[in-house]
Amino acid sequence: MRDLVTADETTLVDLSIGLEDGIASEPTPPEIDAFDHEAGAKRLAETLQEQGYDVDPADFPEGMGLAWEDLAVIPHAGTHLDAPWHYGPEVDGEPAKTIDEIPLEWCRGNAVVLDFRSMDPGEEIGVGDLEAALDDLGHDLSPGEIVLLQTGADELWGQPEYLTEFPGMSAEGTRFLVEQGVKVIGTDAYGFDKPFAAMGERYVESGEESELWPAHFAGREVEYCQIEKMANLDALPRKTDVPIVAFPIEIEGGSAGWVRPVALIGDETGGESA
Repeated sequence: MRDLVTADETTLVDLSIGLEDGIASEPTPPEIDAFDHEAGAKRLAETLQEQGYDVDPADFPEGMGLAWEDLAVIPHAGTHLDAPWHYGPEVDGEPAKTIDEIPLEWCRGNAVVLDFRSMDPGEEIGVGDLEAALDDLGHDLSPGEIVLLQTGADELWGQPEYLTEFPGMSAEGTRFLVEQGVKVIGTDAYGFDKPFAAMGERYVESGEESELWPAHFAGREVEYCQIEKMANLDALPRKTDVPIVAFPIEIEGGSAGWVRPVALIGDETGGESA
């Protein structure tokens, strides 16, 4: 892998979506209560007063304290990394890792972007689709590579359709990637599986429990993490050999952690291949 962090010649590409108050693209949207600097002076003064100090909000420079926010948010809002514990208590008979147990080595490496923007919403990405996308790139996967699924769904961020208009992974496709040494798979869609309605319809028609979150539950057999709600994959200058870092925040015993994936792109004039 190329040097991830060089200096001025490295371009950083943000591949994440942040937390937004009440956004329509989240079924459980974050609640963000923001306090401006005047409110901050009041709260800081009250804190000091509770400790026995005679401080008034007006005593702060220009009557302004520190701005901050109170958040009520689940770790699956915004761009986040799902831990194996999210999928089930065990992976192939061994205890599943929680987000604070994920090796950081899994979360940095070279990524390959597989383009599925031509697929219809609700379709399932199978092994044949993955093999065809890899063939189009002339690329063979290597252990430790990070695979990113490009559906184009991030263009719908902020709209209710973001929750429904994307293809999802299959259980077989998930196992196929992990069995080649892939530990982290990302998607620019709301979820890793098909949209809820597509899974529900297929389950009602067939009665097969395997229609419910099949890609997630493949994580009970093979160990991997998935990044959901990525963005800006179309801003990357190439589809293979893309150095990225995607370290999740630690939440003790957590099923997921917020993450801000960043691609580090070197000087393209230095003979790097696309």
